[in-house]
Amino acid sequence: MKKQLATYPLRLPASLKAAVAEASRRDGTSINQFVTTAVAEKLSAMRTAEFFADRRADADFERARRILFRDGGQPPGPEDRLD
Repeated sequence: MKKQLATYPLRLPASLKAAVAEASRRDGTSINQFVTTAVAEKLSAMRTAEFFADRRADADFERARRILFRDGGQPPGPEDRLD
C-alpha cells in the first residue's frame, strides 16, 4: 500500500532552521523526517492531553475518595513496597 503524501511550504526563521538542520544531522535523519517526527510527537501530546481532560471531566472524585478510604482490605505486603 502506497502512502499518500502532501507537501506544505514551511517558512522558518533562519536560526530555527539551522537548529533543526543540526539536530537532524545528529539524529541521522533528513530535515524533512525530523520535522515530520516533531509534528507527529506534538500531535500525539495534544491528543493525550485531550484524552485525559475528557476523562477528568467524567471523573467522580467523591466516589473515588470513598473507594480509597473505605474500611476493610488488607495492608500492603512486602512485595508492594518501593525501595
